[in-house]
Amino acid sequence: MDTRPSLDPAIAEVRLAVRAALAGLAPGDAVVVALSGGADSLALTAAAAFEAPKLGVRAVAVTVDHGLQQGSADAAALAADRAAALGIEARVVRVDVGADGGPEASARAARYAALAAEASAIDARAVLVGHTLDDQAETVLLGLARGSGAASLQGMAPAGELTSGIALLRPLLGVRRGITRAACLAQRVEPWEDPHNADRRFARVRVREAVLPVLEAELGPGIAEALARTALQLREDAAAFDEMIHETIEDIVEHAEAGISVSVAALAANPAALRHRIIRRVVAAEFGASLTRTQTLEVARLVTDWSGQGPIDLPGCRVRRAGGRLEFTAS
Repeated sequence: MDTRPSLDPAIAEVRLAVRAALAGLAPGDAVVVALSGGADSLALTAAAAFEAPKLGVRAVAVTVDHGLQQGSADAAALAADRAAALGIEARVVRVDVGADGGPEASARAARYAALAAEASAIDARAVLVGHTLDDQAETVLLGLARGSGAASLQGMAPAGELTSGIALLRPLLGVRRGITRAACLAQRVEPWEDPHNADRRFARVRVREAVLPVLEAELGPGIAEALARTALQLREDAAAFDEMIHETIEDIVEHAEAGISVSVAALAANPAALRHRIIRRVVAAEFGASLTRTQTLEVARLVTDWSGQGPIDLPGCRVRRAGGRLEFTAS
């Protein structure tokens, strides 16, 4: 009879998720694990400390001290100490947070820039962050509130590119927040409670503490999982659309003297959803600008409801109908 103690289910679930994320790495590769000290990132770090050596991968925990609250340096040092106790190399990086885009966006930009710099310094292939299924559900609800279409409901991708040659991986995107807390408890590592996570000035905190609990109470359990599934399905749809758009653009876009031109007949032959995405993609790719829905619809009217109206000024460019083509030129 096997008398070995059984592995706690929460620890097993987190380790399995991290093992899958590291599967694409080779012996000798390195990864950075983003460690805030909270339960999610601490459980992630513990799992990486266990799984990475088995694959011959070097894992380094990096804690970013944003300096936005009293005692932040002590909290960062404590997180690094806990990582070291788990058997993983640990570093602390202090960053200056600007004011562009609000405190949340500025802190996030500074954090990811620091993580990318640390990853480059150790020639890491990837950075692992601890976003959970609950974070995904909150992101989808916040996107729904913005009302900016399917793109804002896709949530966070399990894998993407942080910077050239360095992947951004979210191994715990299918793991509930309660599981990460249980994993920390089972391993007797105490997470740090960030005061900002209880500050209701932030929309995400209000979603976490008020909106999602009400939805669960009124509509029944499983709301977070349903929102996460929605994000995944929309990401799959978006990938299919992207492939269709890429193929279509190759056929209908031509370079013009001062920009590019697009066939009106070809645009008109496509469904509205695809037509609008083509218009936005053309402007983004050629002129580096993003169009609002109102601007997109105004351009689309040059295709579907043209009565001789003149050029339209857009961010970074101007578009006009000339015969059977839309001409986009730099403004």
